[in-house]
Amino acid sequence: MSAERSQADLRELQLFLARLGSAMNAVAEPVYSVQQRLTQIAAAYGARGARIGAYPTTLLITLGHGESATLELTTPLSSTPRLDQIAALHELIDDAEHARITPAEGLERLDEIRGMEPRFSTIESIGGYAVLTVGLCMILHPAPKDVANAAVFGALVGFLRLVTRKQPTLQILMPVLAAFCIAALTALSVKHDLADPGLRAMIAPLVVFLPGAALTTAVLELAAGEMIAGSSRLVWASVQLVLLAFGIIAGIEAVGVPTAAAFSSHDKLLGGWAPWVGVFIFAAGVVVAHSVPRRAIPGLLVVLYAAWIGQVVGNHLFGPFASGMVGAIVMTPVATVVSRIRGGLPVYATFLPGFWLLVPGALSLIGLTELAGNVHTASSQDFLSAVASIFAVALGVLLGTQLDEWLGTGYRQLARMEGRLRPSGDELQVVRGPVEPAASVGGDGDDVLDADAEAPGQVDPGLDREAHPRLE
Repeated sequence: MSAERSQADLRELQLFLARLGSAMNAVAEPVYSVQQRLTQIAAAYGARGARIGAYPTTLLITLGHGESATLELTTPLSSTPRLDQIAALHELIDDAEHARITPAEGLERLDEIRGMEPRFSTIESIGGYAVLTVGLCMILHPAPKDVANAAVFGALVGFLRLVTRKQPTLQILMPVLAAFCIAALTALSVKHDLADPGLRAMIAPLVVFLPGAALTTAVLELAAGEMIAGSSRLVWASVQLVLLAFGIIAGIEAVGVPTAAAFSSHDKLLGGWAPWVGVFIFAAGVVVAHSVPRRAIPGLLVVLYAAWIGQVVGNHLFGPFASGMVGAIVMTPVATVVSRIRGGLPVYATFLPGFWLLVPGALSLIGLTELAGNVHTASSQDFLSAVASIFAVALGVLLGTQLDEWLGTGYRQLARMEGRLRPSGDELQVVRGPVEPAASVGGDGDDVLDADAEAPGQVDPGLDREAHPRLE
């Protein structure tokens, strides 16, 4: 009977790891992070011989050599995971890493996370997209008429996203559909002299379709040597950018307005105060449109303003093309610190709004007139510069992540030399004695800490039930 229960517990743990890893994949967490954290969770429940293989759309899990393997396909938390769902998922991961819950309880919480209702109603969420778009437009140094048109276009984008959230096929076509509608409305208003929105009102509502999370994760994975995962995400993100560009061109051509006329600009622009206010308005829109938990709002503001200040400083020091990269370098360590504060958003959850903020800022600093599509003034170099500014933000996240890792490693080494701190999981605990080396988990060089091992380097591929009564 005990052996039967042991096998049942193992299967339940394996199912929990598979579904948890699938959810982490669904929110675009790097595969190396998925593998490392699932290995830590397996060790916390006594399965020290677990082997995890993560890819963007699949997951392979075995709890030991010779044991059966589970293949899990990525199942999204919802059609478009919200920031409150991502925050709840990371709380669950933290509990699992310390074995505070049973695998059965973890499976129940995953179902609850998938079924979480948005904090705001449908109408409020659409309004949140309008506010978010107004904030982005203000970062582009707009005219008053640009702001008004951006609000209308943002509400339209919010409506389209909410209408298609339960239609997977339409979601794939959403970047093209939204870009076509926004570009066509912009050109149509110019054609009939109803308004002159220009490029600013067009860019702002479409920024939310930029594959910021995929690009950032792809760069991190490629730098970590995860070539299959990184290259596949990079290809997917590139296709999304192409579809977005196609929708804009098709929308303008359908109306029959010259590109230069559709991209015409105003002379009466708002002052230098507009971008600083725009960051706050953008944050307010993100809170409503993406259901940011109330306790995470101050941390989100800190991260976004840190990114914007870094971009402004980067523009003065290195020029406009590197400004987005500098902003991302500053944003990443700040996001890491904020994530460690109780109630703060996870690091990867802040990358997406940070990416949306930095990309239009970089485009603005480069100069809208160079990107307006005027065949007499613009060239392929202008287009490549715009694309490079997008990838520069992802590269900045990579550099910022490395900087944060160096700082953290240096602090821990200094603390160990003083004999005051010992690492335990993701936290640092105060101790009075000397620090003992931790045992490795997995047996093939994984840097995962196992505080319950008898000695460094020993691996127990089985289930330690005395040390982990949660599985009883």
